[in-house]
Amino acid sequence: MAIIEKIISHSESETYKLSFGFGQQLEKGSVVCLFGDLGAGKTTFIKGLAAGAAGYPSENVSSPTFVYLNVYEGTTNIYHFDLYRLRDSDEFLAAGFDEYLHYDGICCIEWSEKIAELIPEDVITIHLSHVNENSREIIIQQGD
Repeated sequence: MAIIEKIISHSESETYKLSFGFGQQLEKGSVVCLFGDLGAGKTTFIKGLAAGAAGYPSENVSSPTFVYLNVYEGTTNIYHFDLYRLRDSDEFLAAGFDEYLHYDGICCIEWSEKIAELIPEDVITIHLSHVNENSREIIIQQGD
């Protein structure tokens, strides 16, 4: 997996600006998997991505921890998964969620390691990690 970009964000607003620009560059059909501990900034990143890619109001973006999926309708549909509570890929398949991986929108997945065998090879991964209370290291990689 090739590293596209590696940066340090010093605030939530910097993370938002980065992800907004990133979202503007995404193509329909993209699958973006986000990795990071709780509180690392995955949902903040998706807020900017949804605003940049779809013109979706960032204040309406929230992590779908208890429902697994939120759909943000805009110029491009954003399918936001949070699989933290998912048991395994069989549960994902049983719910019919695998279809979203092939829709004409952008699929963003938190905790995608639970369905690793279902993720397309050309996935984009975002790794967010704490540097300190306010700063995050963000590594963007492209699969293949």
